[in-house]
Amino acid sequence: MTLSSADQAQLQRLQTLVAECLEEAARQGASGAEAGLSVEAGLSVTARLGEVETIEHHRSQGLGVTVYLGQRKGSASTTDFSPKALRETVAAACRIARYAAEDPYAGLPDPETLATEFPDLDIYYPWEPDTETAIALAIACENAARGHDRAITNSEGANLNAFQGFRVMGNSLGFLHGFASSRHSLSCSVIGERDGEMQRDDWWTVARDPADLELPEVVGRKAAERALRRLGARTLSTRQCPVVFAAEVASTLLGHFIGAIRGGNLYRKSSFLLDHLGKRVFPGFVQIHEQPHLKKGLGSVPYDAEGVRTGPHPLVRDGILESYVLSTYSARKLGMRTTGNAGGVHNLIIEPGTLDLAGLLRQMDTGLLVTELMGQGVNLVTGDYSRGAAGFWVERGTIQYPVEEITIAGNLKEMFQSILAVGNDVDLRGNTRTGSILIEQMTVAGN
Repeated sequence: MTLSSADQAQLQRLQTLVAECLEEAARQGASGAEAGLSVEAGLSVTARLGEVETIEHHRSQGLGVTVYLGQRKGSASTTDFSPKALRETVAAACRIARYAAEDPYAGLPDPETLATEFPDLDIYYPWEPDTETAIALAIACENAARGHDRAITNSEGANLNAFQGFRVMGNSLGFLHGFASSRHSLSCSVIGERDGEMQRDDWWTVARDPADLELPEVVGRKAAERALRRLGARTLSTRQCPVVFAAEVASTLLGHFIGAIRGGNLYRKSSFLLDHLGKRVFPGFVQIHEQPHLKKGLGSVPYDAEGVRTGPHPLVRDGILESYVLSTYSARKLGMRTTGNAGGVHNLIIEPGTLDLAGLLRQMDTGLLVTELMGQGVNLVTGDYSRGAAGFWVERGTIQYPVEEITIAGNLKEMFQSILAVGNDVDLRGNTRTGSILIEQMTVAGN
């Protein structure tokens, strides 16, 4: 979306602040420096049981600067953009650098890796609904959930968020650029009750463009349906069985994969995928790649947190690990080159197969459909995986009943290798785009 004249003026002012910060670093003796700032504003409204619970207008800003004195590094930050505060922030970073140990891998990115082209990613759709409109949308969403069925007896509320802002990054190598982005969302969480049993569930929608949000009535209905289908939940006896991770939780598996190939974990030798570059880590049909320039993508960026250019980045091709996820520093530690991933991955995609969720359940025949995960029992050093879960027991490809109070366990390396299919029910509501994932076998621990 084209910036208004006011937005253009704001972005220019922020770029000038970053440039002045870099000039101040040079005056104070830094051999190199980088600075980044963000300014965000938005509205958040929560409604519960048909009444307004909270209305919050948000405004935030922050600037961080990193200086290098040779190969000694210091960083400091501030929320005050006055000239005096910027000078003091730079001075604080320089003081820290003077006491820091020399690090042969520290320093700015190599100049040839910096972004020089900045595609229009279509990620800025400012939306500033008036308070009455925002309240009406939240209440309509919750009312749709509460009115869906008499078994919906309570609510944790519906929440509307509308946020937009600017980010600017620059360094002493001559890189200076900024862009605007937006992110809007609507969510609802309700409680169903039957025969003295209560269950809660939710649904949400998120987009750069408010026109791409699901309607409030749709979000509310889905939240109610998800809560109702969990009523009558049972436990399971301990067993080995196939497991389908529903799309909304399958992204966590890819998150663990990214953690295992992240440069910091690799150079610290704390990853179960250490020295796996060029080796098969998934079945041959699995393709995983990063697409930072997707139009309207929630993870789309023109460059990473260091100003290094981003672009299509294959990570897994035909099941073989082709690339790690590296910043400039971690790449130098490993004797490699940055992959443009300072700050993380951007629009991670696993290519979907041909089956929808119902098709995956038919392929699984009998096993567990996981729709919620709890706890953090994941060890990236060994790959051991154990998390609390809830979902549904499936027989002959059909959901039989909801289950809860279970734990699913396995080893991530073995789990990745035993993926049987990836669904085409891709969840687009985040930085990771994946369908549901069918794994051949895991341990399910119950009563």
